[in-house]
Amino acid sequence: MSEKTISLDGIEVLIEDSACGPQAETLVMIHGWPDTYRIWDAQVEFFRPHFRCVRFTLPGFDIRQPRQGYSLAQLSEHIRRVIEQVSPQQGNAGPPQGSLPPSGGGLGSPSLGGAHQPVTLMLHDWGCVFGFQALLRHPQLVRRVVAIDVGDASSPEFLRSLSGKTKLMIASYQLSLVAAWRLGGGLGDRLTRAMARALKCPADPQHIGAAMNYPYDMQWTGSFGGLKGQMLPLKLPCPLFFAYGRKKPFMFHSQAWVEGLQAQAQHQVQGFDCGHWVMREQAQAFNQAALRWLQA
Repeated sequence: MSEKTISLDGIEVLIEDSACGPQAETLVMIHGWPDTYRIWDAQVEFFRPHFRCVRFTLPGFDIRQPRQGYSLAQLSEHIRRVIEQVSPQQGNAGPPQGSLPPSGGGLGSPSLGGAHQPVTLMLHDWGCVFGFQALLRHPQLVRRVVAIDVGDASSPEFLRSLSGKTKLMIASYQLSLVAAWRLGGGLGDRLTRAMARALKCPADPQHIGAAMNYPYDMQWTGSFGGLKGQMLPLKLPCPLFFAYGRKKPFMFHSQAWVEGLQAQAQHQVQGFDCGHWVMREQAQAFNQAALRWLQA
């Protein structure tokens, strides 16, 4: 497997299209905390005969780069630009090649223009949050979504469904990551890696650092524009396959939201006997289930 790499505002975007046909659909994978594009290795290997597989590390999550946080609007805009860069324009056989020309506008630069073939999003954790928001802002760019383990976690319904104990557990780990973000430096990195170990994160510790924690700071303190008042309601404009792990102390979705999905034939919900990283802990079962749904 040899992925091509293009650059978008200094962020590497990896494209694997060596095993699929020129008319293959595009599958864009977006990770969460504390991960990078590497979390999708097993999915790229499995889906590459069927899809043009695209992945990238979220802005601010590459700890080799200068520490920087991004707003929800900037992240949604970056996802839009990735989709428009890697998805063929209507009537074309393949995506643009090579690096993008200088945009001059960073993550908020204007569209490159032209109608693009809608893609499938594959999302996990914060990738679900940011990917859903990009979808809601640009529904014409997305045909369908595979979301892993995070559903309506920002909705009032979800918050009302939580017990006091669960709220305390969530606050405990998330505020620890906020503190690590604020501290930064070597101490912040060590605290972040310690929390990742405690949560049994599969990512290599050498790729984990406090710089990845800014979404939690955004959520809890309102930094980088915050999330309150910025999130569009999760009213899905396209089909969704929602996969979640059953073996967790708490869920990142409300039961009412899942039941709403199950009541609509275009959506599918499937639980797996594993934790939060379904696509790693149950890779074979998840990959096969997702492919069956995508090909149905």
